Amino acid sequence: MARAGRDPYPFTWEIPAAVVVACGLVLAAGVHLGRGAACLLAGDGFRWPRSTEFFRSLGEVLAGNPAAGLAQPVADIAPPLLVTAIISTEVLLLALLGYASYQMASRWGPAAPKGMATTSEAERLLGRSRLFRSRRIVRPDLYGARSAPAKGA
Repeated sequence: MARAGRDPYPFTWEIPAAVVVACGLVLAAGVHLGRGAACLLAGDGFRWPRSTEFFRSLGEVLAGNPAAGLAQPVADIAPPLLVTAIISTEVLLLALLGYASYQMASRWGPAAPKGMATTSEAERLLGRSRLFRSRRIVRPDLYGARSAPAKGA
């Protein structure tokens, strides 16, 4: 159902910029989550970088240095394990971001239904007996007006 009036709020750059920044933060956290998972699988325990090294250590971790940005040294982690853990974590996070994007677009996006209650919402608000009594008003396309008896018949 289309909106009756014009939307007074223009689509500006703030919302796309916030989405890009949020996705970047999730993907940056995914690199460190993947490294933490690799450390955990290597038997060294889960490791997270110091807050001051969160962004600075991204390049080194992606270059294959598993100890970058950590306060404590880590055991030698095989590069294939590090790469596999980071890629697996990023794929999982991308899938979660895609699912969240789909849910938000279907709920609040341009194709979302506007002003239409679901059947359960209508039943909860109106009640079953009131819905039955008001069926000609609520859904005139299905029930229509009562046909009046023909005059002179």
